[in-house]
Amino acid sequence: MARKMLIDGELGQTATDEKQYDFDLFVIGAGSGGVRASRTSAAFGAKVAICELPFHPVSSEVIGGVGGTCVIRGCVPKKILVYAAQFRGEFEDSRNFGWELSDEIGFNWKKLLHNKTQEIIRLNGIYKRLLSNAGVTMFEGEGKLIDAHLVEVTQPDGTTKQYSAKHILIATGSRAQLVNIPGKELAITSDEALSLDELPKRAVILGGGYIAIEFASIWRGMGAEVDLFYRKELPLRGFDDEMRAAVAKNLEGRGIRLHPGTNLSELRQSGDGIRVLTDHGDQITTDVVLFATGRLPNTKRLNLQAVGVEVDKTGAVKVDEYSRTTVPNIWAVGDVTNRINLTPVALMEGTCFSKTVFGGQPTKPDYINVPCAVFCIPPLSVVGLNEQQALEQTKSDILVYTSSFNPMKNTISGRQEKTTMKLVVDAETDEVLGASMCGPDAPEIMQGIAVALKCGATKAQFDSTVGIHPSAAEEFVTMRSITRRVAAGTKLKTNL
Repeated sequence: MARKMLIDGELGQTATDEKQYDFDLFVIGAGSGGVRASRTSAAFGAKVAICELPFHPVSSEVIGGVGGTCVIRGCVPKKILVYAAQFRGEFEDSRNFGWELSDEIGFNWKKLLHNKTQEIIRLNGIYKRLLSNAGVTMFEGEGKLIDAHLVEVTQPDGTTKQYSAKHILIATGSRAQLVNIPGKELAITSDEALSLDELPKRAVILGGGYIAIEFASIWRGMGAEVDLFYRKELPLRGFDDEMRAAVAKNLEGRGIRLHPGTNLSELRQSGDGIRVLTDHGDQITTDVVLFATGRLPNTKRLNLQAVGVEVDKTGAVKVDEYSRTTVPNIWAVGDVTNRINLTPVALMEGTCFSKTVFGGQPTKPDYINVPCAVFCIPPLSVVGLNEQQALEQTKSDILVYTSSFNPMKNTISGRQEKTTMKLVVDAETDEVLGASMCGPDAPEIMQGIAVALKCGATKAQFDSTVGIHPSAAEEFVTMRSITRRVAAGTKLKTNL
C-alpha cells in the first residue's frame, strides 16, 4: 500500500519508492502513548510493530506489560483503591442519613487486591486485542536501538531478534525511584504499594506530590495510621497555594498526620517494624515506608546515546514540538520525554505523532489548558493557570473569585469539610484563565470546565450560564463577587 510519510520535516515520496524496511514504524513500549501511536499509525496504513516487556503488576527493568504504568500499576489500580478507601467516610456519613451500621465494619484487603489484579489482567488483555485488531504486530521482550533504523528485541528466553523500521518511536514511560538514604532497601514505591500482601496498620509516606497524597488518603481510608513527610510548607508544589492549603486541611481532618518541612534521613529494621529517622532528629516506627518523591524516565537500557538520541540530565529524551528526537526518524512520546506526565497527554502526543508522520497532517501537541486531578479524599482538580502563573504570564491585573462552603451532604452528615472553588480571570479581557476545585466530584466537574476554558470562555459567559440546582458545580456560575484584584507584576509568596 502506498503511504505518504513525513521525511525530514517534509512529505516525501510514497513508501514504495523508498528503501524497504521490515516495518514503517517500530514502537518500543506499549503503554498509553505507545499503544495509541501504534493504532492510529496503523489506521493511516502504516505497517506497525510494537514491543513490550512481559506482564507483572510490579515493574522492573525486565518486567512491564501491555497497557503500561497507567493500566497496570498507576491510574487504574490506584483509582480502584481510592474507591475502596472512600467507603470509610461514606459509612461514617451514612449514620445521620438514617443508616444503622455495626460499629465493626470488616474490610478484606486480600479480596480487594484480588479483584484489582483481575481488572488489570482484563485490561491488559483488552489492550492486546486493540493492537491485534488494528493490525499491529506485537513482540514480547525488551527493545533497544542498534542504529537509527534497527531495533533489537531480547525475548523472555534470552534470545534476540532484530527488526528494521523507517521510523522508531520511544514510548517507554518512567519508573518510580527510591531515595538514596541509609536503609532505602526497606522502603517501597507505588508499584509495590498497589500489591502489598498485607494492609499496613501504620504507614510513613515521603513526598508531597500526587502519589504521596493519594496513598495517604487510600491507607487512611482503609484504617491505617498515616504519617506524611514533605519538604515544603504545603503539599502539592506547583498547584495553587489556596488549593494546597485546602488539601492539607482535609488530609488532617481525615486523621492523617502531616510533617511539613521534614525529610527522612535513615530507615532501620527493628523488632516491631521499620524505625524511621527524620532530619529533625525524630523517630517513628511503622509497618511500611513509601517513597513517593518522583519518577525517572525509562531510558537507561535503550542504547540511545550510541545512535545519537540526546537525553537531558534526568534521562528524559529531548524532543522538538512534533516529538522528534535529535535523530530525524526517531521520535518519543509520553513520560519518557518528561513534558506533562499524564496519561491523556501521552495519548494526545501519540495521536499527534501519527498524524504528523503517517497522516500528512503535521500536528503539534497542545499543552494549553490541560486539566488534571489529584485523587486524594476529597479530590483536587484544576485546569488552566493558577494565580501565580497568571500573574507571570499576563500583563493585566488578575481578578480572583473564590468560594468555600459546606456541601449539602455535609450539613446532614456533620462532616466538617468544606469544598473550595476558585476562578482566575484576566481583568482586561474577562477571559477565565484558570479554575480549581477541592471537594467531592471535583474531577468530574472540572472536565466540563476544561472544555469552556479551551473555548476561551469569559467570566461573563460563566455568569450567564444557568446552574444545575442543587449541586456544587453551580457555584462556578454563581461566583459574582470579586475576592481580590491583584495588580499586574505582583510577586506572590512561592516558597510554600
